[in-house]
Amino acid sequence: MTETKTTSTTSTTSVTSTKSKTFTTSANGKIDSDSSDSSDSFEFDYEKLGLMVGLEIHQQLDTKEKLHCSCSNTIRDESDSNFEFFRYLRPKSGISGVIDPAAVEQTMAKRPSVYKGFDSVCLGEMDEEAPLPLNSEALETALVVSKMFNMVPVDKVYVMRKIIVDGSSPTGFQRTSFISGSGSLKTESGTCRIATMSLEEDSATSLGSSDEHLKYSLDRLGIPLIEVATYPDMKTPSQVYEVASEIGMIFRSTGKVKRGIGTIRQDVNVSISDGARVEIKGVQALDMIEEIVKREVLRQVSLLKLRDDLLSKKASVPGEIFDVTEVFSNTKSKVLQRGMKNGCILATVLKGFNGFVGREVQPGRRLGSELSDKAKAVGVSGLFHTDELPNYGITKDDVNSLRNFVNADSDDAVIFMAGNEFLIRKAMDLVIERARYAFEGVPGETRYAQADGNTSYLRPLPGPARMFPETDILPVCVKDSYFKNLPLPELLNEKADRFMKEYNLNREFAEQLAYSYNPDGFEKIAKKFVNSSAVTPTFIARNMTGTKAELKRGGTNVDYLTDEIFEEAFDLVDYGKISKESLIPLFEEYCKTPNTPLSEIVSKKNLSVVDLSEVEEFIIKLVNEKKDFIKEKQNSALGPLMGPVMGEFRGRVDGKDVSRLLKQEIDKILNS
Repeated sequence: MTETKTTSTTSTTSVTSTKSKTFTTSANGKIDSDSSDSSDSFEFDYEKLGLMVGLEIHQQLDTKEKLHCSCSNTIRDESDSNFEFFRYLRPKSGISGVIDPAAVEQTMAKRPSVYKGFDSVCLGEMDEEAPLPLNSEALETALVVSKMFNMVPVDKVYVMRKIIVDGSSPTGFQRTSFISGSGSLKTESGTCRIATMSLEEDSATSLGSSDEHLKYSLDRLGIPLIEVATYPDMKTPSQVYEVASEIGMIFRSTGKVKRGIGTIRQDVNVSISDGARVEIKGVQALDMIEEIVKREVLRQVSLLKLRDDLLSKKASVPGEIFDVTEVFSNTKSKVLQRGMKNGCILATVLKGFNGFVGREVQPGRRLGSELSDKAKAVGVSGLFHTDELPNYGITKDDVNSLRNFVNADSDDAVIFMAGNEFLIRKAMDLVIERARYAFEGVPGETRYAQADGNTSYLRPLPGPARMFPETDILPVCVKDSYFKNLPLPELLNEKADRFMKEYNLNREFAEQLAYSYNPDGFEKIAKKFVNSSAVTPTFIARNMTGTKAELKRGGTNVDYLTDEIFEEAFDLVDYGKISKESLIPLFEEYCKTPNTPLSEIVSKKNLSVVDLSEVEEFIIKLVNEKKDFIKEKQNSALGPLMGPVMGEFRGRVDGKDVSRLLKQEIDKILNS
């Protein structure tokens, strides 16, 4: 309802100038630049804007058990759920006696949260019994990472409760423990200070929401997370990417973290000099982090320009809410008809806002989108505004009748919503509050990262009022001698350099292996075949990376190809029982029947090495048949003739032997 192009006739105005590009708001409110719509269009003079960026990176740990219970640390499918329950969560004050504003807004809709449980979920996760002490395996990993960032650990680790009532925990809070502080990370673009490291519970997985309830899965709840928070030392989007990438590499170097989508999440705090600090949550793809920062800078610059334009027009937000249900009593709009069945239609006037509600602040997102996000925060599906009408079955006559009813001038914009009166009245209060903030510029708030790099409103910025002690868990002492003696793992970038040097691998293979799930598996196998002429480190690397990837692209489930299977297959090559070319069909067949011994597959599929005399006999016959072709192509005939030979013996012979024998027979023809 707020995502269509506006039909306003606002004249073109400049948004901001950059080093090489100018952004404008065109007649239809769309952000234009003198180049394309790609991220390269959003390059600013970040130093002049005073850009500051900080990171909070959350990484799941691969411990055997969860942080405060003995449940297994595994993700389950929703279809495995065998029970559910629901809770109503309410805002409550922390130790300071103040209620956090984010908690207040998150419970305005008064919707219950439904939780899907599993046989791997205990009473602790349902808040029906006391939590266990901190997981010692998770605590040790957090201290190792602290040491890698040169941080100072606390003497005692206390568990705190952080109030979170968005539904992601049945308890209404998240347990979190401060582990260390005052660290640093050196990168090519400079040193970034590390402010804090904490150990906390992961939240429940959202399964969606409706007007009636929120829905969550409890399988992820309680998985240990380490959270590293930096100071706002990053000054460009590329530096943000570099720091985030380096932190992620350090996490993975421990060998104690989960891998894959959703196991690491980056929260990005962005601000510019005249803007505000905005926390962007849910950044899962590292390669999107630069785009997200660029688009947030563009949003803040656009909102500042919008502020100036509204002030120059002497616009205002009276805040009066009108019941306009009767205006649309005969409307053809199905959306409004559904809304009236469930309640009513409410409207408010934004004086002097005509054309501004439809102005873009990010590509595809307008001021109307910012207002709509506030309404959605309390469970309303969206709103309408006159900058986007007529549309959605709402006619020009409907718009004129609406304007007349609320006494809106042609220079004004009208916002209206349809649905349950209780919800839309609360939503309208938030929309009016947000519209008034347009005269201030950029609101400090928490936003959610979208797939295209834009962001949407999530909730107000949380404050210190949401923290209070966890009285059910005793503190854990961290002895100085214990911390000093913790062994540090080899960094993955250093491991890649070592692989290149020790095993004579190229950069691509070395990095693929070092950053893989199990780099130690390669080393173990490479050391076993150190004296083998057939099974070289490069051959091992090619199969453990390239061959595996090739089979996966073909639809083969390569999860069965363990280090043990690779080692057994390489033994067959080293003993001369199969050729190197037999590995792909061998692995492919094994993945189809993973319990079958490799030797049985070799026999069944006739993959054993063929006698070279048989190959030579076939080649002699082939060459005699292709004499004319060989005389025409000369030495270039070698390549085309390799195919029939390799096809005949289907990987049972080494390609080097085939090439040598073919060249030998071709030379005889040419020399005769």
